Amino acid sequence: MATLLHRLGLASVRHRILVTVAWLVALVAVGVGAGTLSGATANTFSIPGQESTTALALMKERFGEASAGATVQVVMAAPAGQRITDPANAAEVARIVAVLGELPGAVGASNPLDPKAPAVSRDQAAAYSSVRYPVQPSEVTDEQREAVTAALEQARSGGLTVEARGEALSNPADIGGASEILGVVVALIVLALTYRSLVAAGMNLLTAIVGVAIGAAGLVTLTGFTELQSTTPILAVMLGLAVGIDYALFIVTRFRHELRRGLSVEAAAAMAVGTAGAAVVTAGLTVVIALAGLSVVGIPFLSEMGIAAAATIVIAVLVAITLVPAILGFIGVRALPRRLRGVPASSEVSDGRGFIRGWANLVTRHSWLSLIVAVAALAVVAVPFFSMRTTLAQRAAEGTTQARAQAIIDSRFGPGVSSPLLVLIDGPTSVPSASEVQKRLAEMLPEGTLVLPPQPNRDGSAALITIIPATGPEDDRTVDLVHQIRDSVAGDRGADIYVTGNTAVSIDVSQKLNDALPVYLALVVGLAFVLLVLVFRSLLVPVVGVLGFLLTIGAAFGATVAVFQWGWAADAVNAGSTGPILSLAPIIIVGILFGLAMDYQVFLVSRMHEAHAHGAPPREAIVTGFRQAAPVVIAAATIMFAVFAAFVPEGNDTIKPIAFALAVGIAFDAFIVRMIAVPAALTLLGRSAWWLPAWLRWLPELDVEGAALERHPPSVDPLPSHSEPAVTSA
Repeated sequence: MATLLHRLGLASVRHRILVTVAWLVALVAVGVGAGTLSGATANTFSIPGQESTTALALMKERFGEASAGATVQVVMAAPAGQRITDPANAAEVARIVAVLGELPGAVGASNPLDPKAPAVSRDQAAAYSSVRYPVQPSEVTDEQREAVTAALEQARSGGLTVEARGEALSNPADIGGASEILGVVVALIVLALTYRSLVAAGMNLLTAIVGVAIGAAGLVTLTGFTELQSTTPILAVMLGLAVGIDYALFIVTRFRHELRRGLSVEAAAAMAVGTAGAAVVTAGLTVVIALAGLSVVGIPFLSEMGIAAAATIVIAVLVAITLVPAILGFIGVRALPRRLRGVPASSEVSDGRGFIRGWANLVTRHSWLSLIVAVAALAVVAVPFFSMRTTLAQRAAEGTTQARAQAIIDSRFGPGVSSPLLVLIDGPTSVPSASEVQKRLAEMLPEGTLVLPPQPNRDGSAALITIIPATGPEDDRTVDLVHQIRDSVAGDRGADIYVTGNTAVSIDVSQKLNDALPVYLALVVGLAFVLLVLVFRSLLVPVVGVLGFLLTIGAAFGATVAVFQWGWAADAVNAGSTGPILSLAPIIIVGILFGLAMDYQVFLVSRMHEAHAHGAPPREAIVTGFRQAAPVVIAAATIMFAVFAAFVPEGNDTIKPIAFALAVGIAFDAFIVRMIAVPAALTLLGRSAWWLPAWLRWLPELDVEGAALERHPPSVDPLPSHSEPAVTSA
């Protein structure tokens, strides 16, 4: 692999104008596509084949588009001591309902004071009107949402407390904003400090932005042909930006090292791609395996997220091994700071001093203590993980109109009113069957659960029974209630019976995701384990890497539960709301974190393996490899942490806990697992760390360290048309 990549790097730097133009053409092409072909995204989750999802499709057929459309609940509360049914307040309610009925895009607004279908609290202090849209929540436009906000402002002038909630008010995740800008600024600062060269830092950042822009624009273009989740493009941007910067960092760092060894610009760029590029390809492959593996769990929206993010990683790798060497050919020795141009690497002080080498010596000399402290610290942080709860229902951020509306509904109507359960009776005998089912449910369900009379459709082919639980959608008793209803009613006399509604969909999706997580984890860990065995030709090094990842994921989940579920330091990170973790978050976090953790394992341990292969004793090989790779890994982890963390305070509510878990997970993995636990464990293993059973020695050698290039150094004859600048002092 190293030889092949060396040739690719050499071709890229020699034909740098052609390579650069090709990438720019690709960028312009997908940019035009994003601007002209983009479509709407979805912000609801469902799994085909689940009972609740099947019922929603049947409801759409039997009751029309409006039954499956978006809604907004506008809650009106009377001043303290008054009733919403008082004449003056009733007149104000009628005025508000009239305004709501004329909202752009709405097909109507219910009158909560209608005697036939009242929506008034028992104490008559509050009421709510349901505004219906004939489209899915993702198809409600920003202008229509703004019209709702304007109507609320107008309605509040009449003396009533007026707030609104509903999926139609949920804004899809947007690409572009303060989050991305903040992450890019921090990355530029870290790169400038690492390189001590603004030229190299700017070039590194520019190539990463080109790659992530192509990936993001491609996904936006794709929305014109298929419906993607609103979080898919922003996840791809977040991940693509982080790994794009890091992969370029590894190659540029090696390029600078080869320049100082006296190689020409072309030879240094080719060697950097052949050595560091091999590690980039291997690391990128582990991330792609982890992300593409999401498709095996059989959940369509997870498959699209995984494949979209994996495609972004592929683009980042291709940029790193083609566009980066091409740009390096343009900037040449300016990738080095002025004071190092013409100063060979052998002239640097190398007497064993320095923080990095001192840290490596400390960890390897006190390996047992270092390992115990690292494991214990992460284990303590992981404790909250064991109380993690998941849900598909997204809580509104505190201080928003959605949160205030939810509080009024919970206190005046009960927590179950906002998320009712729907029992669909479908078939030729649906009407008589619905009456029997309604009576049976009213007798058997817990006290406080309200079972409303069945509502048949126009031709009598289906009927709906609405059930108002006494508990909220996130309560375990509501989950038990759904299962109790499903176990107690069954199709009879030619009618099929389904339990659906947003709460039932959430329960079904969460259950499917929880069941899929162990299978997914086993598959991804197994595939990555095989890849690491091929890379390091060792069994114990991959075991150390995988066990370190389990510590990372436990601590990341523990910290996320403490902040986003328990509410610890929630204000400090602008968590918005606290409660159960979004059910799709754990499996996404596992996939992304595993790939990135293996990145650091490859980059760090490959240098240790290289030193060991050159004959260094086990402990000295660890110290040497650590000293060479740790500074770059630290810079890469700092950049990745900054990119992910920037999405927490200002990000979309779906993205916030995922970005937080990725940020703290990267910090735990890079600075505790890879900088303490891994070198300590490898020191304790000694020579056995690099042991490979005889019956596995037939396995192919991937040559991540570029050993083939060292055994047979390729000659790079300068082309007449590309004279190379000498590495001289400025």
